[in-house]
Amino acid sequence: MNDQAQALRQLIMTRGNTDTKATRILTVTSGKGGVGKSNFSLNFAMALKRRGHSVLVFDADIGMANIDVLLGTPAQYNLFHLLKREKTIWDIIQTGPNELPFIAGGSGFQELVRLDDEDIEYFAEQVGQLNGHFDYLLFDTGAGLSKETLRFITAAEETIVVTTPEPTSITDAYALMKMVKTMGHDVPFRLVVNRVSDEREGLVTADNMRQVVQKYLAVDLPVLGFIPDDTQVTKAVKKQTPLSLAFPQSAAMQGIDRIAASYLREDRGPAQPAAGGFLQRIRRLWS
Repeated sequence: MNDQAQALRQLIMTRGNTDTKATRILTVTSGKGGVGKSNFSLNFAMALKRRGHSVLVFDADIGMANIDVLLGTPAQYNLFHLLKREKTIWDIIQTGPNELPFIAGGSGFQELVRLDDEDIEYFAEQVGQLNGHFDYLLFDTGAGLSKETLRFITAAEETIVVTTPEPTSITDAYALMKMVKTMGHDVPFRLVVNRVSDEREGLVTADNMRQVVQKYLAVDLPVLGFIPDDTQVTKAVKKQTPLSLAFPQSAAMQGIDRIAASYLREDRGPAQPAAGGFLQRIRRLWS
């Protein structure tokens, strides 16, 4: 365990729950892979952090967990070590660039579906300790609506859906929201359109999606913003450095910064005020 990680954990654990607001649970998802969801999650978290908010990124992409790769920070511990009770929740919090805390998924999520009631309660209690220590717990899920992704969506207080202007991406994003709605879950969705060629394409894509979702699902779909298609994103991935640090003035990062500012401007009310509300949402991962 490096000194930086140790110092961060000590700082986190000294923040009491009594005088801090509840942690808001936020999920980022997409209808299909390859739309830049994880890159958005990571750099969106960085943008919130620069604005004075504490964010813990939880890599919830089952089988394709890669937040640690994008950060260029190999994870010493991950969810598997927690579920096997080899480490506590505080032990598996890793520290990425710019002191961004994250939890790596590793192979741990395959264990989630095999937990008994005692294990589930242990996991919920461990994750429940995070309440009040962070402003946001951000779940970066897998693409598409798997059973596991649905759990993280319904456990969150709101979900950001990332799409691109490509017809298949739009169709899959709509199908994901339709499935969640059809199953009776009332989830506040917000939309981010990635890889737009210009502002007009972003506006047209977002407006079309909003109209379809409103017409057929009777759901309002606020648009957080657009992110330009930018070759700097690929360069940052190859460098295994977050875009916000590798190319902070890039067009894509400026778009993410605007989205973070838009997100924080929205009046969405307080997070779950009590630890019980937070735990109830975490327990929904198995409902």
